[in-house]
Amino acid sequence: MKGMILAGGKATRLQPATNVVSKQSLHVYDKPMIYYPLSTLMLAGIRDILVISTPRDLPRFQELLGDGSNFGVNFSYKQQGSPRGLADAFIVGKDFIQDDNCCLILGDNIIHGHGLPEFLKYGSARDKGGTIFAHHVNDPQRSGVVELDENGKILSIEEKPEKPKSDLAIIGLYFFDNDVVRIAESLTPSKRGELEITDIQREYLRRGSLEVQVLGRGFTWLDTGTFESLADANNYVRTIQKSQGLIIFCPEEIAYNNGWITPEKLVEIAGQYKNSDYGGYLRSLVKSEK
Repeated sequence: MKGMILAGGKATRLQPATNVVSKQSLHVYDKPMIYYPLSTLMLAGIRDILVISTPRDLPRFQELLGDGSNFGVNFSYKQQGSPRGLADAFIVGKDFIQDDNCCLILGDNIIHGHGLPEFLKYGSARDKGGTIFAHHVNDPQRSGVVELDENGKILSIEEKPEKPKSDLAIIGLYFFDNDVVRIAESLTPSKRGELEITDIQREYLRRGSLEVQVLGRGFTWLDTGTFESLADANNYVRTIQKSQGLIIFCPEEIAYNNGWITPEKLVEIAGQYKNSDYGGYLRSLVKSEK
């Protein structure tokens, strides 16, 4: 299973904050926003990860993330010359995906809740078809919406409908088999001039091979695309970490717990942040086991 983080776009709703930096480089409380989708892929057990971004921003992500050795993963990088839609990520990433199945996560999505790794590993374990995730929201008209029958079977999928058939928004996390590349290449642009991820989901639905996992009450989904939602995300992470004394979505900790990096490597990484609480937290992970 290969993983891809789509961290492109102009983020015009966050200007002027994004005039010179990518939205996914902005901090969400104590870490860069891209650490959150990165951690999600790592919790799914994915170690080969492609970061897709704009020609302007890609070098900054390469500087931030490096080759992946600090996280026990392997990073590749690819430019998306223009924002041609979410489905275009599978075309941009074709050479990276090769013959593998693939997971795409949007770089501004934060998904948190008890049991998340089990949900993720269900999607990554499926050999055929696609798996999407949905969450109850107050404003489904802002998202892709999935309609289910009484047995949880998908009836329809609509992109930002004026009159949603349900309150289940499809979040920016998608698992697909290798056919997704061919499907994406066969798409024609929508009226917005983009290749729509909704059309890929509809094709899998037509084939009878699309499943949805509904995240329940214990989950939080945050799309950090506006100043208001970005502030909500900062407050959420701060509240959780302050109450628990733990850092959530810490990729180094995930790598350490997965056995992808050694205690010595974790101490070395902590030394890079010796003046921050983040570095102190990483050091404490090793000390707690002695």
